[in-house]
Amino acid sequence: MKLRYKILNGVAAVLVLSVTALVLTVSHDSACPPVTRAAAGEGSMRAVMHRCYGVPGGIRVERIAKPVPSEGRVLVRIRASSVNPVEWYGVSGQPKLVRLSGGIGKPSFARTGVDMSGVVEAVGPGVTLFKPGDEVFGSASGALAEYAVAREQGAIAIKPQNMTFEEAAAIPIAAITALQGLRDQGQIDKGSKVLINGASGGVGTYAVQIAKAFGAEVTGVCSTRNVEMVRSLGADHVVDYTKEDFTAGEERYDIILDNVGNHGFADLADVVNPGGIVVIVGGSKKGPLLGPIKRIAWAKVAGLFVEPQLKFFIAQLNKADLEFLAGLVREGKLRSVIDRRYPLDETAAALEYLGAGHARGKVVVTVE
Repeated sequence: MKLRYKILNGVAAVLVLSVTALVLTVSHDSACPPVTRAAAGEGSMRAVMHRCYGVPGGIRVERIAKPVPSEGRVLVRIRASSVNPVEWYGVSGQPKLVRLSGGIGKPSFARTGVDMSGVVEAVGPGVTLFKPGDEVFGSASGALAEYAVAREQGAIAIKPQNMTFEEAAAIPIAAITALQGLRDQGQIDKGSKVLINGASGGVGTYAVQIAKAFGAEVTGVCSTRNVEMVRSLGADHVVDYTKEDFTAGEERYDIILDNVGNHGFADLADVVNPGGIVVIVGGSKKGPLLGPIKRIAWAKVAGLFVEPQLKFFIAQLNKADLEFLAGLVREGKLRSVIDRRYPLDETAAALEYLGAGHARGKVVVTVE
């Protein structure tokens, strides 16, 4: 055998062994440890914990120490939170490649939840923007709990008075994703023709309204049972995907915000105007190892060969965008669509429902 073939075979063997080792490593599941409970009282709280992977088996509500706000931090008494795909991926450990950052064998951080609304309980040294008693909403690490600490300069703002705590808790991740996808990635402008694929989901319901607020002509794609709901959000046109394939029609769009990932990039490219943009937000959860990561990778490759720009991004939570959205709420241009509400003790059921992929709008967890 020639030397070059031996070298190629050796390289191939190393690659196979490396991939096998990676798969075995990320597939390892550690057993859930026994529950440790802090003593009940003012110094403790209930919080959703995931000390092992799995939905619903990896979720438990435990009593742990109540946090104390440090410098530049705000302690919020949580009234409501909401669940997003980021929590589902983190708690389920699926696809398994997410464990490279989330923790091999078991989660590296047991708290979960980001979206929240509630009342400021206390502030740390140096805080000037908020005071105890303020009703706020935004993001806080470990928001699925009775209390959570948020950064004063982070994505936290005064809650609009024309929103309930539940409606406000639904906003942060989903609405900021819709805003940044349309404005920053899609470069939306007045008169833009925008198609929202997955218009009845968490990101989609906000995207329809935000696009209308920018003065766009909006087409929403959803199933039969959601047609009237999407139309009520302001969509100019609604496509029922059970009856019609928008990629086979004659209409062309300046921006496609794809929350679903059920069409190939070439098909999407065929219905985009010259100079148009396809913004990839979501993808199929199918596939135990890669899941939506596969679609993200393909978007990078396909972008080299199709004419419209293909963009994938991860939303960056920040105060300015949250306050912009709060302004739309106060003007009556943005509202939350809530599908189901679950108490904190039933967070596992909330994640199961979200993971099934049929939620209309947002799934909210209430904290009594």
